[in-house]
Amino acid sequence: MLKKVEPSVTTLTHLAPLEPAAATANSCASSTEVAGAAEQPAAIRLSWPMVAGGVLVLAALIGWWSAQDERIWRAYCGGMAAAAATAAGTLPLFFSRRFSPRMADCCTGFGAGVMLAASVFSLILPALHSLQEAGAGKQMASLIAGASVLCGALLVLALQRAGQGHDDLARQAALRRVWLFVLTVGLHNLPEGLAVGVAYGGVAPEQASVLTFGIALQDIPEGMIVATALRGIGYSRADAIGCGILSGLVEPLAAVAGAALVSLSAAMLPWALGGAAGAMLFVLAHEVIPDPHRRRDALAATCCLIIGFVLMMVMDTALS
Repeated sequence: MLKKVEPSVTTLTHLAPLEPAAATANSCASSTEVAGAAEQPAAIRLSWPMVAGGVLVLAALIGWWSAQDERIWRAYCGGMAAAAATAAGTLPLFFSRRFSPRMADCCTGFGAGVMLAASVFSLILPALHSLQEAGAGKQMASLIAGASVLCGALLVLALQRAGQGHDDLARQAALRRVWLFVLTVGLHNLPEGLAVGVAYGGVAPEQASVLTFGIALQDIPEGMIVATALRGIGYSRADAIGCGILSGLVEPLAAVAGAALVSLSAAMLPWALGGAAGAMLFVLAHEVIPDPHRRRDALAATCCLIIGFVLMMVMDTALS
């Protein structure tokens, strides 16, 4: 009696964000998936320019509106700088088809160190300082800041759990897996954009600029990973680069939302700062830091993480 064996499908989330070069190798081994991605309808191939155009128009309108308030305008510019860094990460795809996994791990580790230091020195410490200025004691300020960090982490966890319900649909075709991955990266950029907006809405502009610089550094390898992953499963170079750029455009929108939220009430500032820190810490601990340690280049990634942390710490404390 024959035993029916269900075919296994490898999800993109285990291919693209972890090993960009491995995504190309696995896609070559699975000719059926590559063929399915290559034979996209023309309407689907043209979908990302349409979406990108709509997002750009929306970003322009929000930029015009945010110009009425200096803090929101600075947050918008900071979010656009982070989006530009994501776009810059896709540029190497013009010149090379494969990237060294060791180089990708080092960039990821360095960006993680920068973001880790930014979460502590640019978000959590200003939240504590803001609470103490409002009259809270050290113990109460610590409890409120800790609660806000937990709320931010739980919010990202809830968003990730809500998105897991679509996994079955995503496994039906390579095209759907691709767009699920792009949306996942966009969700990953959401707390970073919120952190930029909250920083410009409540802390000193110099300190907010340092935080934006750290986020932009971390966004460069993200753009490269997204574009390389899309290219590896059969998308054209233009489509891969366009989708990589599109994944970063959520940051200026989130930055404006964060700055507007803080401007409504000064009492929201410590909670917003702590929540943004908790969201970034969850993403770092759950996705970014474990990624290079699944391979043999963990030592190089760890060294780059420490270098990134020290560099961001020195920059933040020197300018504050």
